[in-house]
Amino acid sequence: MKYDVIIIGAGPGGIFAAYELMKKQEYKIAVFEEGYTLKKRKCPIDGDKIKNCINCKHCSIMCGFGGAGAFSDGKYNIINDFGGTLYEYIGKQKAVDLMKYVDEINMENGGEGTKLYSTAGTKFKKLCLQNKLKLLDASVRHLGTDINYVVLQNLYDQMKDHIDFYFDTPVDTVQVIDGGYRIICDKGEFDCEKCIVSVGRSGSKWMEKVCKELEIPTKSNRVDIGVRVELPAVIFSHLTDELYESKIVYRTEKFEDNVRTFCMNPNGIVVNENTNGIITVNGHSYEGDEKKTENTNFALLVSKHFSEPFKDSNGYGESIARLSNMLGGGVIVQRFGDLVRGRRSTVKRIEEGLVTPTLTATPGDLSLVLPKRILDGIMEMIYALDKVAPGTANDDTLLYGVEVKFYNMEVELDENLESCHKGLYVIGDGSGVTHSLSHASASGIYVARHILGE
Repeated sequence: MKYDVIIIGAGPGGIFAAYELMKKQEYKIAVFEEGYTLKKRKCPIDGDKIKNCINCKHCSIMCGFGGAGAFSDGKYNIINDFGGTLYEYIGKQKAVDLMKYVDEINMENGGEGTKLYSTAGTKFKKLCLQNKLKLLDASVRHLGTDINYVVLQNLYDQMKDHIDFYFDTPVDTVQVIDGGYRIICDKGEFDCEKCIVSVGRSGSKWMEKVCKELEIPTKSNRVDIGVRVELPAVIFSHLTDELYESKIVYRTEKFEDNVRTFCMNPNGIVVNENTNGIITVNGHSYEGDEKKTENTNFALLVSKHFSEPFKDSNGYGESIARLSNMLGGGVIVQRFGDLVRGRRSTVKRIEEGLVTPTLTATPGDLSLVLPKRILDGIMEMIYALDKVAPGTANDDTLLYGVEVKFYNMEVELDENLESCHKGLYVIGDGSGVTHSLSHASASGIYVARHILGE
């Protein structure tokens, strides 16, 4: 079968590329997705009955319509300072304009009434600087996991009658042919004039294979490693009530590494995340009051960049996560006080603590998992945060490990996000260029407009 455009991957990049391309009704468009529709996405370990990954055919947390962000807390950060380097390819103003356009689409499809937070003019910038912390400028739209699901479903409902969606259809490979590209999968061979690859983080191994086969140059990216912190929501309420999410960076005294907060979830929950069979930790929050908890959680991450000859930054992160899985059968949880005292946490100590965990994890010792340099930096950051949010360094603060943010190798692209093969575009987190919902979505709009000649 022949299409004008084939999109591989139905994550944020692929969704917004398809949505924008749908404007040209005479275009014949197909989207190939390894996972399932939103309604069929269900993780069997999303609860207390099953603890360990059972290696489903397709991971419903990482794959399917909406990508890995479908069950996130639905935060769209409208800024160039974090979330990727899209602006380096298309310009800072263009990138921000596209992120705002994505926000408008979300508002038209179920996101209306949600709040757009901003750090502009906040008094907390001064407070952070006085304590050797930097609060980054940001505007963030918080949809919540529940509203994010509604928005995605509404987008799919608009597109399903105009675009051919092939779910449960992993693409084996992409071939260059005369006049375009050939997509090969279990359901056959499909040709197209232009191909958009948007496979996300879960497609990193596949993307590496395709780049090798098509001789597309790549380079190693970074990996972020750390823990997810969970504490009583009141400790950070003075920040979260005004800003919702605080992007705070601390430069450690010992090693001069940057440690940053990431994915803050006021009144949220801590959850498991499965990446290629490796169980890591993440966090969600909801817009509806009925699902809110008394805890707030956020990640503390240290970025590690590698130089030649080492190229497998994701492999480094995976090895640390596998060690956690080996020792704890999944995610490990430890009280901060136990970590400071050099002892493992126990079920009894956690039960007697002041923080009730929102994730069932194995009490253990994170110092046996995380490299000393990373763990030292995280502990320094907790003490620094305690000065702006007293209570952060309480003994009963919970640390879940490990949290790893894998970034795909960076694919060599031009200013149109086009590879060395004309008509073959690589967008979203699979490109190594974007690392967030907003940047990935914006990259999809950008490429679609380029194809449309706008």
